[in-house]
Amino acid sequence: MQNDNFTPEQCRAARGLLGWSIGDLCERTGTTRKTVSDFENGKTAPQPRTVRDILDAFEKAGVEFIGRNAPSLTGGPGVRLKSIEPQHA
Repeated sequence: MQNDNFTPEQCRAARGLLGWSIGDLCERTGTTRKTVSDFENGKTAPQPRTVRDILDAFEKAGVEFIGRNAPSLTGGPGVRLKSIEPQHA
């Protein structure tokens, strides 16, 4: 996902899907609680490197981001968990 397409709503939704608190996200990214909270509340936009760190943490945990212009029935940005492939013995 492009940094400039990442929305506060997607950040909150991704944390919700994973059951992560703001503190959990901060531990995984080295970001401050204030930075995440201000972003999620629409007060400020984090630096591009911070956004990349947040996106990387979510993607490593299995979150897939749906961009604003992605084909969908209702449109709009979103998030979902990637499906897990069954492992073959």
